Amino acid sequence: MGSMLVSSSSFAAEHIALSSKLNTHPALDAVDQFNHNAMQVTDIKRVLANHVAKDLATQEKSWLRQLSNTHIAKLSALSLTQNNQQLMQQANTRTRSLKGLEQANANLYQLRLASKDMLMQWQDGQQPLIAFAPKGDDKDWLYVEAFDAQGNLHLLDARILPSQPVLILELDSQQVKTEGLAVMQSIFEQARSQSPSVILQQQSIQDTAISTSKLDRIRLSDDEEPWVSGKAEVYAVVTGVSPSRDEPVLDIVDMPYLDHDGTDYTPNQILIHWERYRWQAADVLLMEQDDNTNYQELATTFLDIVTQVMRAIPDPNVQGYAIIPQLTNQLIKAMPSHWFSNDDDYLDVFYTLFEGQKYTNHMGASNNAKITLSPLTINPRSVDPSADR
Repeated sequence: MGSMLVSSSSFAAEHIALSSKLNTHPALDAVDQFNHNAMQVTDIKRVLANHVAKDLATQEKSWLRQLSNTHIAKLSALSLTQNNQQLMQQANTRTRSLKGLEQANANLYQLRLASKDMLMQWQDGQQPLIAFAPKGDDKDWLYVEAFDAQGNLHLLDARILPSQPVLILELDSQQVKTEGLAVMQSIFEQARSQSPSVILQQQSIQDTAISTSKLDRIRLSDDEEPWVSGKAEVYAVVTGVSPSRDEPVLDIVDMPYLDHDGTDYTPNQILIHWERYRWQAADVLLMEQDDNTNYQELATTFLDIVTQVMRAIPDPNVQGYAIIPQLTNQLIKAMPSHWFSNDDDYLDVFYTLFEGQKYTNHMGASNNAKITLSPLTINPRSVDPSADR
């Protein structure tokens, strides 16, 4: 595991080194590189919002056509001055480094109309402002900064939807989450030592029935989100202990359908594969991606924590499945405070879920989420011996 952690840290260092070698756009000099990553991402958004707003003077009609149908557009798809195109590209590269994502060419930034009801006002000639989500915990936000086409700063009430059209400059949260979870899952999989016995066990499982738990229904409690915030991007971290080794097991489950709180969703999604967990027990931790997490740091921190807890337990079989909540609790306790400041937010936790048991309207420990979970056995596909003849 040690080599895995070193390699992922080196990978992050390479990203930072790459960004430092670039000829930085002068506007990005305003971003303090000694600040925490989350603060830097917000500062980058502020710089972009300020500069992109000035393109409204010449590109407003073009943007209006592009946002009329979906109310959202990638920044790379909009007409920008050459200076702002360069700024966007360098902001994208720097943001990917800060978030521990691969240095792909795909642009992460987008513009979103704050409310579809603002479209008519925009079409009637009211020029929009360009806003961005502030730093810190959204419960503490008082104002949202926004810029007009002349570069003037406006302070908008964080809780009251503005009467003037507003375009929000933000990260494409779905794309960021998809890429970020792939990074996390890759790190988790690297941490699993693949002994021959485990490989044989996995191969034999393919010929037998697979025991799972299926998520039939899920609902998040109502939460008064500021108007500048986009839709939720929720994922689950399943925690438990390996059935063959005294090592923790972490799995990531994406929930791309879970857009809004206060709504019942019926995904029919497999949440837990029970062959991966000892004692037929596991915990499920719900997290929400907002904007600022470095996914490599998040994954390696999770692994460090649960590994340290396991090493501190002399004989895991003595305590049995009571170990699993200890792992999960240490994850929650060790989360830095900035993870709760419009970063990847802890939503709720479901402790000690058992294989083969049905849970109906089961509330999480923090009363922020409610699930209905049912056992599902997936039978192996029957093979016709004559099919290959």
